[in-house]
Amino acid sequence: MKNKIILIFSCIILITALSSCSNAKKQSDSQKTEGTTESSTKNTSTETSVSKTTRKGKIILATTTSTQDSGLLDELLPDFTKKTGWEVDTIAVGTGEALKMGENGEADVLLVHAKAKEEAYIEAGHGLKRFDVMYNDFVVVGPKGEIENNSDAQATFRTIFDNKDAFVTRGDESGTHTKELSIWKNLNITPADNPNYISAGQGMGATLLMAEEKKAYTLSDRATWLATKSKTDMDIICEKDKQLLNYYGVIAVNPEKSSKINAEGAQDFINWILSDDTQKLIGDFGVKEYGESLFTPNAAANK
Repeated sequence: MKNKIILIFSCIILITALSSCSNAKKQSDSQKTEGTTESSTKNTSTETSVSKTTRKGKIILATTTSTQDSGLLDELLPDFTKKTGWEVDTIAVGTGEALKMGENGEADVLLVHAKAKEEAYIEAGHGLKRFDVMYNDFVVVGPKGEIENNSDAQATFRTIFDNKDAFVTRGDESGTHTKELSIWKNLNITPADNPNYISAGQGMGATLLMAEEKKAYTLSDRATWLATKSKTDMDIICEKDKQLLNYYGVIAVNPEKSSKINAEGAQDFINWILSDDTQKLIGDFGVKEYGESLFTPNAAANK
């Protein structure tokens, strides 16, 4: 009987001890959970605070389709936002349309490639100042094997015209369209006299695909060509002619054009794109994927 009583008391003590341990563990887990939640809340609060401090708002960038179609802006703009706090609304159109947007006060900053038009834009008071940013070159592309690869743009254009070969023009007052028209003008040729001269009225990537569909020739900036050529069966037939160099400039829109112009953001964009770090990013772009740089940084020309 005595042994049974001892056994019963021993069981009671054991059960009580186990229950205490279980409650202690629950309390400890609860405290850990509360601590983790509190820590998480503090981290989130800190991140939100930093985000609110660094985010400044938005700028509107009017630029050419070549900077968009080549993938350059996708590579560069996150760095701009990270370093300055400005987010970017990008509107990719032809240079002519981008300049009109600036003239109408519909953009804060322009990244375009038709130097003569850009200089006229500045002289008219629509922009503050033009800065060189980078350059690449134009290439004439078309059906393989019909015209031998050469470095004479005028001879190539004359051959296309004389043969009445199909040629797709951007037809949109872009920098590429402007360059193309200047070559025809130097030859004293009216391209529309060729019955197979086709106006795309679209961006560079779409124009290249139309040329592929029509088995036609076209003029393209090299960057967009490299980014698009895998979708075509075309090849370069003319390149490395000095008159095919393609210079890009950046311009802050005159804030007097509209009270909505973000002059601070525009200037921050200019300072950033001309900086040594960004110029290096531009020079590195395309090397890994294409084995060559798609753009050559050129901010040093401003000094």
